[in-house]
Amino acid sequence: MKKIFTFLIGVLLSLPVYTIAQVWKPAEPLSLPTARHESGMAPANGNLYLLGGRGERPVEEYNPKKDEWTVKTQAPMEMHHFQAVPYNNEIYVLGAFSGNFPHEKPIPHIYIYNPVKNEWRKGPDLPADRLRGAAGAFTYNNKIYLVCGIQDGHYDGHVAWFDVFDPKTGQWDKLPDAPRPRDHLMVDVYKDKLYVIGGRRSSAKTNETLNLTIKEVDVYDFKKGTWETLPADCNLPTMRAGHTVVAFGGRILVIGGESVVQQQAHRETEAFNPKTQRWETFMPLTQGRHGTQAVVLNGKVYIVSGSANRGGGPELTSMEILEK
Repeated sequence: MKKIFTFLIGVLLSLPVYTIAQVWKPAEPLSLPTARHESGMAPANGNLYLLGGRGERPVEEYNPKKDEWTVKTQAPMEMHHFQAVPYNNEIYVLGAFSGNFPHEKPIPHIYIYNPVKNEWRKGPDLPADRLRGAAGAFTYNNKIYLVCGIQDGHYDGHVAWFDVFDPKTGQWDKLPDAPRPRDHLMVDVYKDKLYVIGGRRSSAKTNETLNLTIKEVDVYDFKKGTWETLPADCNLPTMRAGHTVVAFGGRILVIGGESVVQQQAHRETEAFNPKTQRWETFMPLTQGRHGTQAVVLNGKVYIVSGSANRGGGPELTSMEILEK
């Protein structure tokens, strides 16, 4: 009996400990979107819009009231490796790539999707000397920001650039560089601070496309206009890139991703608590995935599509939801 008890204790201790009990739930909408990865997603007018991905993929709309996906217009060109940005009930795509591995090319201008008209239009150019893809993009105080990225696909040219675009004036301005370059990242803002977490320095040039992941957490304080790197005990617990990041429930969630340590895409959902300056472990995704964007809508986190393994496939259509 003692041996059995000891064995059971050992099994229990070996099980993962989740500090937060929220659970990802597989969704079963009336229809599912087109399989894709390296795509973006953003909310507008109460719906979700899935855009881009390798190859030319259509825009697809998810209506949470009807619980179904609908195919909308085609993309104006191939666009992938971007973080879609909602602004004024439209969706901006900037800091994106087009083309094939390993020398994907940055798209030199913004593309804007209008969900009401179901139309794309070509927006302003990005500064010619600041072109890159696989960068973090977000809105803050009615302006659109682009941080980090890589200039030459997966090959070389990772940057720490930080830029701001004013849609009202069409003007771009340079901001102080982030503490370190990184690409294949997504970012979010919480209480006037930008959190830059995860990512890597993709280097097909040295056969280290997945290897050079980044552990440090860099934070930009908009009120102070300064960057800081958080102490080492705040480093990302599971190093990965191609993940997605959202502010949710007073925490910064880092979801999914890919790395050299495993063939399968990561399932981990880890949450940084800015108040305690500590990481918490959420229940993992039911399906590991990378190369897709999670979105918060109506108090829930939605994630759909992506790649089930590191690299290019298999592409997914499945959808999961996390509630408070």
